[in-house]
Amino acid sequence: MKFIAIIPSRYASTRLPGKPLLDIGGKPMIQRVYEQVKKAVDDVIVATDDQRIFDAVEAFGGKAVMTSTNHRSGTDRCHEAFINSGSDADVIINVQGDEPFIDPAQIKTIKHCFDQPDTQIATLIRPFDADASYESIADPNTPKVVLDCNNNAIYFSRSAIPFVRNHDKDEWASSTRFFAHIGMYAYRADVLAEITRLPQSPLELAESLEQLRWIENGYSISAAISTLRTIGIDTPADLERARKLVENNN
Repeated sequence: MKFIAIIPSRYASTRLPGKPLLDIGGKPMIQRVYEQVKKAVDDVIVATDDQRIFDAVEAFGGKAVMTSTNHRSGTDRCHEAFINSGSDADVIINVQGDEPFIDPAQIKTIKHCFDQPDTQIATLIRPFDADASYESIADPNTPKVVLDCNNNAIYFSRSAIPFVRNHDKDEWASSTRFFAHIGMYAYRADVLAEITRLPQSPLELAESLEQLRWIENGYSISAAISTLRTIGIDTPADLERARKLVENNN
């Protein structure tokens, strides 16, 4: 089984313009992501629509591919980058470009999903702690997922799912399993080509979660559990936390 990791990376960001190029401990963020991914996958490419990011990746010795500015999602950008790269990989791993501390063990976990020959798409999930507050479970910025008995995703939602009847909301986390979705995907090459041709679906439009389009069209998503926590960079506060973490580790 041959894998390639693709890191979609856009310059535009409402809260942090130029986010991939922001300095964290003497390196641009995209370099830190790239170096972490390289520890788990030999073939790594940054997929970008901005020449500044392309040049920065080449400057630190990485590989980058230019892609269209018109993609609806990172999945679409991954597919174009995969085609443009000429890769013959069996599985494409889509790694978010704002995770400078992503753990290589998480990437290895998602790779192992494809030990099963019927896996079409894989993703990672993280269990909520049993003492998690209802507010954290209900946070719409953290998508939740429910699974079947084979650890395939049944549904993703920005709402708290499942609904726990006959329990106070503060007891929900201790009453049943809640899982947060970690936004890393891996796709078989033929499946990636198929899902990027699908029109947006009603559930996807309602929740603004592209993975619902795949489920609505009959694709299965295998979920692997990871308890590791990382720092995604979405706000100036996240950036400062990341910088302090690198400074303390040094």
